[in-house]
Amino acid sequence: MMTTPAENNGQPTVFILDDDDAVRDSLQILMESAGFTVEAFASPLDFLGSSAPGRPGCLLIDVRMPEMSGIEVQESLAAGNRQLPVIVMTGHADVPLAVRAMKAGAVDFIEKPFDDTVIIETVRRALELRPAANPEIAQRLASLTPREREVLEGLVAGRANKVIAFDLDISPRTVEIHRARVMEKMQARSLSQLVRMALESGISPPSG
Repeated sequence: MMTTPAENNGQPTVFILDDDDAVRDSLQILMESAGFTVEAFASPLDFLGSSAPGRPGCLLIDVRMPEMSGIEVQESLAAGNRQLPVIVMTGHADVPLAVRAMKAGAVDFIEKPFDDTVIIETVRRALELRPAANPEIAQRLASLTPREREVLEGLVAGRANKVIAFDLDISPRTVEIHRARVMEKMQARSLSQLVRMALESGISPPSG
């Protein structure tokens, strides 16, 4: 299923690309209820073959689809010099893949199931492309202890608390405490926001 192009008088469009009918339809209803102009696509090839990539707006894309992955769609957009902001939708197990997508140019990612308010705010931010407050984020990073920084790097790598605990030779409960402190100090309301701020500040996932 694909919606027909909207007559939006030059207004930016929220393009939704997801092969799951239920997710796609619910997202379209949510975005339209928030006042956005929306076009939805079930197939990456349908999306790339349309006029959508060259028009103003942003793209909400599932990271895993049968024809092409979200990253492959990003690569195709980049190859065509299309600057459409991309927001990747991912399950928790796909956080490392979402990090790869952000390194490839995605402006953000959100985890499923997502809160309606969070996804609407994420879309608005993508459409406005506000500059990141890097100096302020750098100050927040500087407030972290060395251990909190290690926990943050583990989270950016998409590792679960128990894996971070094993890597750092501390208890999972201690990781939970450090994680909560990191979220508070970084003023992050979600894991995706925390990871986005870390990546914008140049923090890369630890190797290994």
